[in-house]
Amino acid sequence: MTDAIRPAATIVLWRPAAAATDTNTTPGFEVLMGQRGHAAAFMPSKYVFPGGGVDADDATTTLPGLTPDCAHRLTLQCTPDAPSPGTIAAAALRELAEETGLTLPNPAPGTLRFIFRAITPPGRTRRFDARFFLASAATASGDTAHFAATLTELSHLHWINLTQARALDLPFITEVVLAEVTALLNGQPQPGVPFFDNSGPVPTFRRL
Repeated sequence: MTDAIRPAATIVLWRPAAAATDTNTTPGFEVLMGQRGHAAAFMPSKYVFPGGGVDADDATTTLPGLTPDCAHRLTLQCTPDAPSPGTIAAAALRELAEETGLTLPNPAPGTLRFIFRAITPPGRTRRFDARFFLASAATASGDTAHFAATLTELSHLHWINLTQARALDLPFITEVVLAEVTALLNGQPQPGVPFFDNSGPVPTFRRL
């Protein structure tokens, strides 16, 4: 096991749901999720959003898709060697393209909304300092309906209604992010970005 913490970035891509055939279910919203392989070293068989670790090639001095406010929040409670806000956003965009075949070309400020951050607790085989971004599929380029040909670490990649996603085999932190996404898409305010900080010996909840 290792305690090394790697920066990571994830995009929660959403779209309005089609009209429900079940009269007891409101259309609401859908998010794009896939299943990690059963032999994966980190979160095997779990359903997650597209994302992964920040690479050296992601480094940039620009702020792709970020507002100044989001960029600032990405710098809070960070170590001096943390990647820049633009680098984290670039990693999220790259991972989305690699795992889904979808891109957010020339993203304008506000395309990516920083909504959540979590550091994996100690004692895990891999640890990440993960930032989650919310983005609308309306700005995506590529085939948003078919993912069979995508070369990806994720299988069963598909759109799923927020009300149904809770029934999947999810990591705890993904459940929490889904609740946050549901609240935001339904118009609820966010009083600071939630941050589950497990970098020290005592788990701490903060807002950035």
